[in-house]
Amino acid sequence: MLIAIFGESCTGKTTLAERINAAAHGKIYSGKDYLRLAKSESEAVQLFQILLAGAVHGENVIYVITEREHLALLPGGAIRILVTAELDTIKERFSARTHGHLPAPVAAMLEKKHGCFDEDPHDFHVHNGYPDAGEICQSIFKLQEAAQA
Repeated sequence: MLIAIFGESCTGKTTLAERINAAAHGKIYSGKDYLRLAKSESEAVQLFQILLAGAVHGENVIYVITEREHLALLPGGAIRILVTAELDTIKERFSARTHGHLPAPVAAMLEKKHGCFDEDPHDFHVHNGYPDAGEICQSIFKLQEAAQA
């Protein structure tokens, strides 16, 4: 099963991926982790797309995406989870990563990118942590069972 978890920075994607993976027992890839698959970027992209396509009906893979262009790597059949949060929540979480100070250029970048994934197709939407990972897992496994039936 291939699960794509995507959204802006500091919305809870990695936390959700780790919690889902506790039940799915798969491999988590994030961002450009796929570059480790080969020496050249083009070859790495090809190998990663093959890996992702195989995961749709094979071993569990979770791909955490923070850049919209990486959505194009997803094959049909991927379970897509959009993760969002309020802009103030994102800024607060990002500020914690930068030792309590959010530089003005970073704040402006977060404001500009806010909502950039909202119109992308998704099977599930997690907003500010709801529904929680347990509910999402149940729904995903039900979806997978239905697809196999």
